[in-house]
Amino acid sequence: MAGHSHWANIAHKKSAIDNKRGKLWSKLSKALIVAAKEGGGDPATNLKLRYAINDAKAGNMPKDTIERSIKKGTGELEGGNLEQVLYEGYGPAGVAVLCEILTDNRNRTAPEVRKIFEVAGGKLGATGCVAWMFDRKSLVRVAKDKIGEDALMELAIEAGADDVRTEGELYEIIAEPESYATVCSALEAASITTEGSEITRIPKDTVDISGDDARRVLKMMTALDDHDDVQTVSANFNIPGDVMAELQL
Repeated sequence: MAGHSHWANIAHKKSAIDNKRGKLWSKLSKALIVAAKEGGGDPATNLKLRYAINDAKAGNMPKDTIERSIKKGTGELEGGNLEQVLYEGYGPAGVAVLCEILTDNRNRTAPEVRKIFEVAGGKLGATGCVAWMFDRKSLVRVAKDKIGEDALMELAIEAGADDVRTEGELYEIIAEPESYATVCSALEAASITTEGSEITRIPKDTVDISGDDARRVLKMMTALDDHDDVQTVSANFNIPGDVMAELQL
């Protein structure tokens, strides 16, 4: 879990900067399209879409842009033909990496992602090469100033969560993917705003890295996260606290 948390927290801080640069809009739009395509365009009956809309609003996406993305997903407008792909491979120091992709052109995306791996000294692998090292879980982040840990633990467990963990300034609620909707709904009913929620991949075990390996891995993860077609990036690295402090991350 530590490796995922390290990158999740870096990505969380990074998203605030990306938000100011407008980098998030492409990813947010794709998330809206897929949510509407899978469950329809009514957020009242499509929880995934409702949370995608919340994320889009948090990213300062204009209302008309949000509506256009939803209509692309429902087929009312063209441009909703996105393919979901999972790319997996190895980064520096043998770190296992998974990238969840949404693309309208796999022939363009695949070589671009492969190049990011290779520039970092890694290698894009075959389907299934590292996916077995990860568990698919729901992950919901809540700021510590929103609720006490004991109260959040009670609420989350009653909603079907497996655990609540502390990571920096956030609580992380871990649950099975099937419990994602009930956990999010329970938080919403309790008027607790979240700092982000997703169904992601959490490593079963981690690889300790430091020094140049840590720098190269984080540089590769950042490059992957910056790619418009990459929705989420997961990896199984762990950076000790003193090393992370030295890297000033």
